[in-house]
Amino acid sequence: MTKDDLRAYYAVFAEREWQRLTNADDGAIEYALTCAMLERYLPAQGRILDIGGGAGRYTVWLARRGYKVVLADLSPNLLELAQARIADADVTEQIEAIVEADACDLSRWSDESFDAVVSLGPFYHLPDSKDRERAADELVRVLRPGGAAFIALMPRLALLRRILARPDERKHLADGAWVARLMEHGIFENSAAGKFTYGYGAKPAEIEPFFRQHGLEQMMLLSAEGITDGIQKAVSEALASESNIRQEIFNLLVETADDPTILGMANHLLYVGRRS
Repeated sequence: MTKDDLRAYYAVFAEREWQRLTNADDGAIEYALTCAMLERYLPAQGRILDIGGGAGRYTVWLARRGYKVVLADLSPNLLELAQARIADADVTEQIEAIVEADACDLSRWSDESFDAVVSLGPFYHLPDSKDRERAADELVRVLRPGGAAFIALMPRLALLRRILARPDERKHLADGAWVARLMEHGIFENSAAGKFTYGYGAKPAEIEPFFRQHGLEQMMLLSAEGITDGIQKAVSEALASESNIRQEIFNLLVETADDPTILGMANHLLYVGRRS
């Protein structure tokens, strides 16, 4: 599969990508915890690259808080939707540029030109190890020394669990070579029509050494859904309705999100690092 396949996938599901991060049964907790980490580790002001920012949900969040943002993505359809959502949010003046770009090639930007880089999608769409190496090198190159990087990944077991949960995708389990590619190398290839196309599943223990090798110092590695996998809807509804304990619930999610015993079974991981 190619990056054109990826563009085709997101061309069909662009609106769903915008909605996903507010869906109580899907990405709402992920969004809330990711924003909490952005609040914790971002500088008070600065220029931020949102690479792989898709429909612009995080770009809007950043712009509303006064950051200057460059939004870049591989998908022109997602960027078209992002432009509309940015206008709807009335934050256009904070957006420096909206450009089609590949995370493996950030050559349009000079060295050390961003105060932070947000990359919440590209790395789990890069099954080729050379592409992951290039993407990491490029991310670090454009990040100023001391700048923060926020990188989303998918654990290997999350991709296996995905296959087990979907009848039209379970056929892959009959292919021993397919299973071996996933379990041994993290390579995920999906021929089911209209589904998540191809990707890479990381082993949590390999994440810190990988990014350290590329010049990042880990500050945190957490489950983006915290401990809520399987109960996301119930917890999202509690956060929305139980105002008397809302903060206590959310604090608990934040405090337990980096428990190493849950990382391998998370749906998404969030790596937070600082350029050395």
